[in-house]
Amino acid sequence: MKFGGTSVADARAIGRVVDIVRQQRDAQPARPPIVVVSALSKVTDGLIRTVQLARDGQADDAAALVRQLCDRHTALANGLTSGARRDGLVAELRHQFDELTGLVHALAVLREVSPRSHDAVVATGELASSRIVAAAFAEAALASEWVDARQAMITDDEHTLAAPDMGASCEQSRTHIGSVLSRGRIPVLGGFIGATPRGITTTLGRGGSDYSAAIFGACLDADEIQIWTDVDGMLTADPRMVPDPVVVPQLSFGEASELAYFGAKVLHPATILPAVSKNIPVRILNSHQPRNPGTLITAEGRPDAPLAALACKRDVTVVDITSTRMFMAHGFLRRLFEVFERFRTAVDVVTTSEVSVSVTVDDGRRLPDIAAALQEFSQVACEPQMAIVSVVGERLHDDPTLFARAITALDRMPLRLVSQAASRRNITFVLRDQDAPAAMARLHAEFFQS
Repeated sequence: MKFGGTSVADARAIGRVVDIVRQQRDAQPARPPIVVVSALSKVTDGLIRTVQLARDGQADDAAALVRQLCDRHTALANGLTSGARRDGLVAELRHQFDELTGLVHALAVLREVSPRSHDAVVATGELASSRIVAAAFAEAALASEWVDARQAMITDDEHTLAAPDMGASCEQSRTHIGSVLSRGRIPVLGGFIGATPRGITTTLGRGGSDYSAAIFGACLDADEIQIWTDVDGMLTADPRMVPDPVVVPQLSFGEASELAYFGAKVLHPATILPAVSKNIPVRILNSHQPRNPGTLITAEGRPDAPLAALACKRDVTVVDITSTRMFMAHGFLRRLFEVFERFRTAVDVVTTSEVSVSVTVDDGRRLPDIAAALQEFSQVACEPQMAIVSVVGERLHDDPTLFARAITALDRMPLRLVSQAASRRNITFVLRDQDAPAAMARLHAEFFQS
């Protein structure tokens, strides 16, 4: 059971989590749930701001922000616990934030923050929130135990975007989490964080708590992986772009992966992978409305629906690479994509012709370096302020009329790229960012509004 930042934002929210977990525990007393929590709402943003202040040498401002975060956590601990448990929890939290203050001060003196130091700072959020939630469970007479997620999640040393080592993580999860379960207690861990084999703190990237929960669930053969958030499930479209989307009751693993990858914010793109490996159902639920059925993600999906949902990824850049040397030449594409690999930049959409390749990227930090490297053997043009709109559904593979309907729905709208993957599970359009809301509205009207 993974609870996001808004689900543990304050005492009332954590009270709801206690009730939800108690109900789960009572339903299966022989199999205690594993609980994974994110940092409190907005705390990770605050910690990232602290890093920025330290990098700028603003030690006093960074320390003041750390004090604010400490005060928020200790106030929450005081409201949720009592007696010796409260005293111990508050002392632990203050010690943790005191250490953070010392680290931030040192970074501000150096005016340099390495990726390793960045991870050490931002990991504080999950470490603190998971301690508070574990103590709140104990206060409510739910037998629980805090587990340092860094003991169970083993990763490489690619700080800020670490990749889990599944074999080592499963071995350590069985040791550190499994032992708590074997005593009939509820393990409580922070998501998003891990450690290298040498014990150096790492993070999995923003939204990585979903991924953590899926890995722990797969390693320990969970019956189900539940992602508790502040919406009723996966929606047919982003409600910020389409006024009346509806909940998708069931998705396939493939559909959910496509939607998450192409911009659906409810689910981290990597979440599905560990679940697929063990065929474990994933359910997206609303901690504010726990009686709602949510969205169930399984291997089969929902056979009666023509399409699953729409997704949109905004603020992407189209990179056009043109070279006459590409014509009838082998090795050109390998050389081209090696440039993106060298600068650790992922590509979303690819289209090719005889002498040109167009790709989209949503991380533009290394684009100047990438363009310079590509210009050594081709002409390069970058077009920013673009968007990707994807139509996703298993039946795209079987019903060719769906592709025609999608193209027709976007009649007279300038489309920069159009792509359909080999799986034929999605149709992807690249267009101007300013046209994305209208495109989403047209497609939603065509496929999801009777």
